[in-house]
Amino acid sequence: MLKVLFVCVHNSARSQMAEAFFNHYAQDSDCSESAGIEPGKMNPYVVRAMEEKGFDFSLNQTKGVFNLYKEGRTYSHVITVCDAQAAQRCPIFPGISRIIMWSFPDPSTFTGSDEEIMEQVRVVRDTIEAKVQAFIANPLEENIV
Repeated sequence: MLKVLFVCVHNSARSQMAEAFFNHYAQDSDCSESAGIEPGKMNPYVVRAMEEKGFDFSLNQTKGVFNLYKEGRTYSHVITVCDAQAAQRCPIFPGISRIIMWSFPDPSTFTGSDEEIMEQVRVVRDTIEAKVQAFIANPLEENIV
């Protein structure tokens, strides 16, 4: 059974997308959650981009990784979806079999017109979706940190 925690800085974009895609594509016995090192507010571009794929993020709330840690949650995998420097700030959860780092651009840093930002978010969204599907298909192929 896979029990995955996806972590990014604010839990406002990348980790939320990864969680949604994992729970959508995974086997019934597998599950995921997401959290942020410094929980923020949902990125409105991500809400729109995920709506295009049929996911309703309009009521999603951000969660703190340290709250999950304090609750004693355990995971088979913790996957960071932020840059390596930010990932180093994540707590080490007891009983984890694998810690994996995936680095994706942060949608909160995107600039340009509304459509240019949306296009950048779509690229990140689709890249995360493909990475999650590949992980589900073969979780043992991922790099261990």
